[in-house]
Amino acid sequence: MIDQIRPTDLPQWMAANAAHGPAVVLDVREPHELQMASIKADGFELVCIPMGVIPPRLNELDPDRPVACLCHHGGRSQQVAHFLASRGFAHVANIAGGINAWSAEVDPSVPRY
Repeated sequence: MIDQIRPTDLPQWMAANAAHGPAVVLDVREPHELQMASIKADGFELVCIPMGVIPPRLNELDPDRPVACLCHHGGRSQQVAHFLASRGFAHVANIAGGINAWSAEVDPSVPRY
């Protein structure tokens, strides 16, 4: 089962998984979406790989590290989280509500689109 975490819960999730290494937030949105709105890495590594190219770029991610997936509203990131889990990633979460919720709950300076 994939952990569903709200953006405000990310620090607690990272702390709970800290024994597995520094957390990665994997933003799976498209490049044009990243230009509209992006988050700042704060206590985690931010990696941006569009959903459609995750399979050929999977080797860029460490399956032992905690990975929290992010998209616009949480649908694509949920799919990617399941894909990662099926490929042996043991510590995976979906950031429910995506960057839209991030703007509402964590950083209102992040544009909503």
